[in-house]
Amino acid sequence: MQNALFIIILLPLPVDMKTKSTIPYTLNVGGKLLSLDRPLVMGILNATEESFYAPSRSHTDGAVAERALAMLAEGATILDVGGCSTKPGLAPVSEEEEMRRLGMALEAIRKVAPEAIISVDTFRASVAKRCVRDYGAHIINDVYGGQADELMFDTVAELRVPYILTHSVGATTLDPALLNANQSANLWQKLTYSLAESIDRLHLMGVNDVIVDPGFGFGKTLDDNYRLMAHLEELHLLGCPLLVGVSRKSMVYNLLGCTPHEALNGTTALHAIALMKGAHILRVHDVKAAVEAVKIVEQIKESQITKR
Repeated sequence: MQNALFIIILLPLPVDMKTKSTIPYTLNVGGKLLSLDRPLVMGILNATEESFYAPSRSHTDGAVAERALAMLAEGATILDVGGCSTKPGLAPVSEEEEMRRLGMALEAIRKVAPEAIISVDTFRASVAKRCVRDYGAHIINDVYGGQADELMFDTVAELRVPYILTHSVGATTLDPALLNANQSANLWQKLTYSLAESIDRLHLMGVNDVIVDPGFGFGKTLDDNYRLMAHLEELHLLGCPLLVGVSRKSMVYNLLGCTPHEALNGTTALHAIALMKGAHILRVHDVKAAVEAVKIVEQIKESQITKR
């Protein structure tokens, strides 16, 4: 069965599947179904001091609450909360420090927005378990796709929460030098095989809601990232909702010769392209701009099926 799946992935898509996924996905979030018929925006909230984009950092419970309420007011459906930066070249903080930061942030959000849908950005299984069981987190976002902690898949299966599976090169060692190395050879084949294997394994373990993140920037060169975006729609053949996280990343600011602070225009351009190719979730720093991109692209798609 796995070999058959791999063969299908390498086939070209029909023309009518180029711009969107036709599968009506839903996610079981805390016992309620969250529809992905219309693309959703996930707002980034970093309870860190190291994340590459400073305005996303919230060090205190007051700052966390303020940013959470602002993103929800701008139209974010999901808040993605992180306590350990994965900035290239930066060693991860300890598990204890990550959990302290996340505990502070999750408590702050629950006080001001108890109904908010919360995703926790962590690669540690023990942290994921505590965030779900002790703080009511709904989704686990693992940027290393289960490679950094061998217990992650078992933990997600036990918790029965949606899981964001990210493709990352070199994540087994968390070695920044390896993550930044040129791993371009057969990238597409390696990416699709790796994701398909992990999806199959997760499904067999009872994880029903797997969201695929192709991992823009994680161990990929500038050219790799743009080739991946150019063929993004082909990932619909994996049969999972598709999350895109390109917000203010180096693939934007290095190409444009600017800084992360100046990368909003480039980010929005990529968001529009990803939405036209059928992305279901945008993970973003700038919620308002992303929500507006969704509205415009959805109007264009609607106009495509309306008679002239």
